[in-house]
Amino acid sequence: MFYVPDDTEICGFYECKDCGERFLSLQIAPKLICPYCGEVPDMEVGPDDELPVAKESAILLEVIEGKEEVEKMDTLLSLAVTGGDYEWI
Repeated sequence: MFYVPDDTEICGFYECKDCGERFLSLQIAPKLICPYCGEVPDMEVGPDDELPVAKESAILLEVIEGKEEVEKMDTLLSLAVTGGDYEWI
């Protein structure tokens, strides 16, 4: 599959409010750092540095459960990304 490994039973369906990308993730949380536009902050700080803040801009839209449902959603989202080229399936 494109977003999640084969035989995934449950995943989260997210949309980034900054860049608008939609994606699936194995992590299920109300908000995540967007893998497309977000940056994971470097937590190594010096004595004069401020603690970096992680911007969680991806919002959970739905929890997808069941192998068939996850596979169907992954296929639909991947077709949108690949422009309808489903030769990789």
